[in-house]
Amino acid sequence: MVTNLNPQEYSPQELYEEVYCARGDMENRIKEMQLDLFADRTSTAYLRSNQLRLYFSVFASILMRIIKKYGLTGTPLETATSGTIRTQLFKIAGVVKVSVRKYWMTISSIYPRQKLFCTIVKNLKVAFRERQRALS
Repeated sequence: MVTNLNPQEYSPQELYEEVYCARGDMENRIKEMQLDLFADRTSTAYLRSNQLRLYFSVFASILMRIIKKYGLTGTPLETATSGTIRTQLFKIAGVVKVSVRKYWMTISSIYPRQKLFCTIVKNLKVAFRERQRALS
């Protein structure tokens, strides 16, 4: 690697791991957002509709980060990309019922990742309860 950075500021290993790899990782996140979360679909002639599509993609990206950080810890999908998570966890058949106080989601009894899905939901509940306690 060739650089004009001062050698006293960074060791070669530090430069590679903290600067170069971080840049590559950011490019991977951008590519993931474009390909897996459809941030590149700005094909309408109106600015507002394209802007709304990008807002939805950013919102999906934030949700995916939260799910990865809190829900997928200790599961086989812990290091999965957003596209893998979307196809394996979210593209499932189910029924959503809405009552006054609750949302009920019923998934098919033949869904192959039921245990994983339930584990993720439990992890998210625990994480958000801990966060609520910390904020109180």
